[in-house]
Amino acid sequence: MGVTKADLRATILATRRASPPHEHDAEAHALVTHLATLVSDARTVCAYVPVGSEPGSTELVDALYRRGVRVLLPVARHDAAGVPLPLQWGEYRPAGLVDARFGLREPGPPWLAAEAIAEASMILVPALAVDRTGTRLGRGAGFYDRSLRLAAPGARIIAVVRDDELIDELPAEPHDIPMTHALTPRRGLVTLAKPVDKRE
Repeated sequence: MGVTKADLRATILATRRASPPHEHDAEAHALVTHLATLVSDARTVCAYVPVGSEPGSTELVDALYRRGVRVLLPVARHDAAGVPLPLQWGEYRPAGLVDARFGLREPGPPWLAAEAIAEASMILVPALAVDRTGTRLGRGAGFYDRSLRLAAPGARIIAVVRDDELIDELPAEPHDIPMTHALTPRRGLVTLAKPVDKRE
């Protein structure tokens, strides 16, 4: 039996937690240095506030905001049955974040509908890993799987990962929405190959 997604998640999370704070901070700063490449023509960007050992920091969100970019941040909610809903979105304002479930930080209301993701030409997506064909390994809740299908055609969908989390191959499932790019501290923006359609 091969390595499962659960095994991969556990291994990557353990490696992230073992990374010393100074290394995490240096990588977060390096991600910000790639902004000029990212947002040359972007007016609206969907981003997120990293928490815990996730790559990046609020510095990236603040830097986007200072460049005059409209930054939309995700708001995660479940329905009455506990099923994750497509993400809603709130406009970022400095000092306007509130504590939310799962240890997240999110904008306060009012929130925009899930379809607001279609206004973004670039979507930064948290990931544990991504492979060369754009398959993303998330935490398994399914919020982004439900949300990214609403993105505009042609939007850049960018998985933010550490350098060693851009790997050759991950197990893919039919509902996965492929990433178009990866963003890593040392490599910057990496274009990912479109997955081969095995039905052809």
